[in-house]
Amino acid sequence: MNVELITKGDLQEFKSDLLNEIKRIIQPGQASTKKWLKSVEVRKLLGISPGTLRFTKVGSIMYYKLEDINKILEGEGK
Repeated sequence: MNVELITKGDLQEFKSDLLNEIKRIIQPGQASTKKWLKSVEVRKLLGISPGTLRFTKVGSIMYYKLEDINKILEGEGK
């Protein structure tokens, strides 16, 4: 049986890589045309559950401000 240990450094490197990949996916040039995202899009981008971010509900669909998501990504990356 092989055992691998994961260090804090490994986790920090993974976090950094993940945030960079998310930022690459939602590049400013591409995201500027879309101000609001659907719940499914936000959860997919950030790997989070519903209710984690503030949202606006239109009918039965929840929308999230891309600006709020970017603030979270920038804050987590520091």
